[in-house]
Amino acid sequence: MSEHLHPTIARVTQRIVERSADSRRRYLDLMERAAEHQPGRDSLACSNLAHGFAAALEDKPAIAGGRGPNLAIVTAYNDMLSAHQPYGTYPAQMKLYAREAGATAQVAGGTPAMCDGVTQGQDGMELSLFSRDVIALSTAVALSHAMYDGAALLGICDKIVPGLLIGALRFGHLPAIFVPSGPMPSGIDNKEKQKVRQLYAEGKATRAELLESESASYHSPGTCTFYGTANSNQMMMELMGLHMPGAAFVQPGTPLRNALTRAATRRLAAIAGEGNDHRPLARCVDEKAIVNAAVGLLATGGSTNHAIHLPAIARAAGIVLDWQDLDELSAAVPLIARVYPNGSGDVNHFHAAGGMAYVIGELLDAGLAHRDIRTVAGSNLSAYAETPVLEGGALAWRPAGESGDDTMLRPVAHPFLPDGGMRLVQGNLGRATFKTSAVEKERWTIEAPCRVFDRQEDVVHAFSTGELDKDVVVVVRFQGPRANGMPELHKLTPPLGVLQDRGHRVALVTDGRMSGASGKVPAAIHVTPEALATKDGKWGPLALLRDGDTIRLCAERGLLATDADLAARAPCAPPAPAWGTGRELFAMFRADADGAEQGASAMLAVAGL
Repeated sequence: MSEHLHPTIARVTQRIVERSADSRRRYLDLMERAAEHQPGRDSLACSNLAHGFAAALEDKPAIAGGRGPNLAIVTAYNDMLSAHQPYGTYPAQMKLYAREAGATAQVAGGTPAMCDGVTQGQDGMELSLFSRDVIALSTAVALSHAMYDGAALLGICDKIVPGLLIGALRFGHLPAIFVPSGPMPSGIDNKEKQKVRQLYAEGKATRAELLESESASYHSPGTCTFYGTANSNQMMMELMGLHMPGAAFVQPGTPLRNALTRAATRRLAAIAGEGNDHRPLARCVDEKAIVNAAVGLLATGGSTNHAIHLPAIARAAGIVLDWQDLDELSAAVPLIARVYPNGSGDVNHFHAAGGMAYVIGELLDAGLAHRDIRTVAGSNLSAYAETPVLEGGALAWRPAGESGDDTMLRPVAHPFLPDGGMRLVQGNLGRATFKTSAVEKERWTIEAPCRVFDRQEDVVHAFSTGELDKDVVVVVRFQGPRANGMPELHKLTPPLGVLQDRGHRVALVTDGRMSGASGKVPAAIHVTPEALATKDGKWGPLALLRDGDTIRLCAERGLLATDADLAARAPCAPPAPAWGTGRELFAMFRADADGAEQGASAMLAVAGL
């Protein structure tokens, strides 16, 4: 273990290592066999190789002659998704940067890239989680051609980074690096945006006023600036050492962003070459790197979606991570960042105040993160405690220094909260995640009668008719991965927020998701086992609840329970599977998906990982 490591970090890491011993060994053995036996370009038949470089007009001689590494670009570009629109120009730039380093680069393939901001509350959201599996499969297809010595992974948003990483890990004998594009400039004040949303939910603002507000927030190319799943992805890639240091939150189209993309391409060429610095992805993503990602998630109040994504990423590398691990890490890791929706400033303000360099420096100095991981940058994690700058037109890094805004970034010695704010709650209703960092402490405990719904639209209707104007635990079931693909339920945030502002004690319990934009309402999410019966006919406890049952939810005690005699009840019938918007095509993913704590993946479950 790392020197001077916090005892909880050391204990949890060691437990993960021991639990994962067999599966990790099988994974590394597979990667070693791939490195030894998978055919490279020099072993391809001439016809195969000719197909592979037929369209590489400027690079044919180099690829044919094996002059330098050939880099795969796997891109999630589209110009509907603001975060990924800048990627349209990256391949041409990266080919030039590769040539500077004596390498070549080809676009090996593309992956889908959904925008959850577009699909929130819409039918398409039921495809969102399983788009991660599709992205992983697309990445595998891209890397299957035996043409490449390393992979540049171009993706940022919610399911896209986990999907790219899961797919690339199955080709973990190759080095890989993530190349971000950065956040859009800040828009209107976040409190104003939230205010207009709640006014609209109450019928006090028009659709035109709401659209004007939203358009002033999401207004240009670049990642959305709130600290949701997309920006939590970028944080994790830094703490796992899979970016160039400090690359996460530099805005698109700036000279510094271009310099970082150039540096990433040149660095990939170096670690993919035949020198002494070969860094296969399988060796970079180990148990320590996974723990670092979890620690960063907790220290910054990141997205609860990663309670699902991190176990799935870990599985792809032969590592077993569970929610007990996250809960124990949360108790040891203080909250040292408050970024909207957990604070007032967005990721641009966070970056200006010191950003990831400050966070990583604090975590390393306190022994809360593993310093001795193998990063793509060529050093240990210490390099990521520095901020990239341009000095005389050249890329350089300098120490982060002190926090530039103590309302957003604080030292470990004086945190916002003593723990990381992601609690495991469990009881006779199952196991769930509760994000305490977004909720005032006096709201961490609630005991109230429940109202049970099978669709989020029915919750909104009940709110509009005044049926929920009381202390209530809103249960939304049959939203798990097997039932309907586990959509995010953000349509519920404004009405539940209104009820809470009216003075009611309100909470949400669901086997669906809420993500990093969950906000101020206490919520037990990702309840597992989900309500829908498994293949062996076992129903989840949520399927047995009835209106009026008292539910006790307590993040302080880690409790999610009811006094109702569930064993004496028959389960309620689930809604019929929905068709349209392509949902029927994803039936195979729903049928084979495993539980949220295992990563909610059909692909990994069927593969036996």
